[in-house]
Formats: sequence, C-alpha cells, structure tokens
Amino acid sequence: MNARVFGYPLARIYPLYVQKVERKGRTTEELDEVIEWLTGFDEEQLRAHLRDGSTLEEFFADATLHPNASLITGVICGMRVEEIEDPLMQRIRYLDKLVDELAKGRKMDKILREPARTA
Repeated sequence: MNARVFGYPLARIYPLYVQKVERKGRTTEELDEVIEWLTGFDEEQLRAHLRDGSTLEEFFADATLHPNASLITGVICGMRVEEIEDPLMQRIRYLDKLVDELAKGRKMDKILREPARTA
C-alpha cells in the first residue's frame, strides 16, 4: 500500500486538499502557506512540483522539512503521526494532519507550530 501512495502525483492530491479547506472557509493561499512551511518550498517551487507531476515520493525527497515538523502530533487515518516508522509516510501524514487542522479552523500560528511569544 505504501508504495502505491508514494507514487501518487501531488497534482492529483492537491485539488482534494483545496476542496477540503475551501469547503470549511479557508483559502488556497493558507493551504499553500502550510505546505510551504512544512516542506521549505517557496510558491514557485510548489507550483513547479504541481506542474511537473511530481509524485509524493519525489516531492518529499526534494523537501527540507521544517525543524518544528516533529511537533506535529495526533491521529490521522487512525494512526498517531508521531509513531509512524516509515519516514516518507510520516511526512505525508504530517501534511494530511496540517490540512485537517486548517480545515477545522485552527489558527495559523498553532498549525505552523510557532513558539509562544513572550511580552
């Protein structure tokens, strides 16, 4: 199953993410911000991966995961993301978890795991 998921084109999954967040009143720009935060890509790089048909495996192979990505915890698809052993599957589920949080209306600073600011 993992090998099949790894071969999915990002361009096939991205519109589903867009639909999910827009149904809940969030924007494509917010979705892109979340993806760019996780992967280290800028907008141009994200668009290139979508345009070029990169698979999830290729997409995450090129990504530089955010240093705070390990702070993403919780259950997605019945699994705790922090306990997923396969690094690629964990990265895919990190993205799924962030998209879920966005769609559920969580504040962006919480989604992006920004440290609390002191006064």
